[in-house]
Amino acid sequence: MAILDVTATRAKFPALGNSGQVYLDNAGGSQTLQPVIDSVRDYLTATNVQLGATYNVSELSTKSYAEGFRAGAAYINASEDEINFGSSTTQLFRNLSYALEFEQGDDIVVSSVDHEANIAPWVDLARRQKLNLKWWTPEPSHNPRLTPESLRPLLTERTRLVTCTHTSNILGTITDVAAIAKLIHGDGTESSSSPCPKALLCVDAVAYAPHRQVDVKALGVDFYAFSWYKVYGPHIAMLYASAGSGALAGVRSLGHFFNPHDTLSQKLGLAGASYELVQAVPRVVEYLAGGQEVNVGMWDGVVSQEHQLQKKFLDYFASRPDVFTVYGEPSDNPKLRVPTISFGVKGWDAKDFVETAEKGTEFGFRWGHFYSKRLVDDVLRLGPNGVVRVSMVHYNTVEEVEGLIEVLNKTIQSK
Repeated sequence: MAILDVTATRAKFPALGNSGQVYLDNAGGSQTLQPVIDSVRDYLTATNVQLGATYNVSELSTKSYAEGFRAGAAYINASEDEINFGSSTTQLFRNLSYALEFEQGDDIVVSSVDHEANIAPWVDLARRQKLNLKWWTPEPSHNPRLTPESLRPLLTERTRLVTCTHTSNILGTITDVAAIAKLIHGDGTESSSSPCPKALLCVDAVAYAPHRQVDVKALGVDFYAFSWYKVYGPHIAMLYASAGSGALAGVRSLGHFFNPHDTLSQKLGLAGASYELVQAVPRVVEYLAGGQEVNVGMWDGVVSQEHQLQKKFLDYFASRPDVFTVYGEPSDNPKLRVPTISFGVKGWDAKDFVETAEKGTEFGFRWGHFYSKRLVDDVLRLGPNGVVRVSMVHYNTVEEVEGLIEVLNKTIQSK
């Protein structure tokens, strides 16, 4: 396992050296790479014109924008025709929901563990098209999981769409998306036929993508989305629709009638992809993936560093079971979770605890439901202020975690 040079890594993020703030709210948005910042500035300074013209500056701008599409697609092992950029994953899924058409009485299965971005569009779609909405809801517990076993009873020949998260933005638990895709689609053999041969799988990867390399073909998904601003880049998101599975062909175009309607961007783009942000995506890919080939050493280093962080934190919680309740995967196994860790504190409301702990310190973390309100209300069965969440990424340090643990101890003792 490669060892990450954390000092050199942190130097690539200017915000980490500009103040004493300790950023432990990364699931809400990561810090931004210096090359990304420079790229956006340079684009706006030198090539901020409309695309597609034949004069020199427009040709440069068009080329930069196209490079953003190439880099984004290659990063997830997709083609440029299969991706679209937009303002947020929330907006991309909402647009997608208006571009899918099913028959009255068809079934869609929606996970209640998800961020509302991957719930609300489908609830509304079911209402508009008079579909049967089935909730994929794990039994209430501290560690609810989405599994193929719990999904299987919900699937029928009328199932047309299944939605789930790759990683919960509260639980930090990694869903075995490949296994779920295999259940939905089968593996191509007679002995493993699909119980729902016309179903599509739509996955929200916003909380997963900052922590692991993505390969949409290996996962077997039909739709997949994440936000680059949580992957060290610009404030823009990306949606994938599989051409090979037929998902792309099944997307109705929302674009102007006189434009082409072949690619996902032509169908759903709606001029929502900010030029200066799309063209900065290659800078993130260069940092994480070394062009079109996965930089194994970099990703090994990311996983190794994050494993150290979550182990330190989870070991502390395990030593204080009388005080802390961890929500989500309790082990530090990096195959099962990422370092987004939510918990409750005995005798404390989540809001009061965070605000007390942060007072007079440099640590920034959060309380709340983080738009996964159905998870908090219906599965975890918590109060309106939800959980305490500490969300780390590879540029965080073990020393920062140790410092936060000291703050947590002092806060507990203060009551």
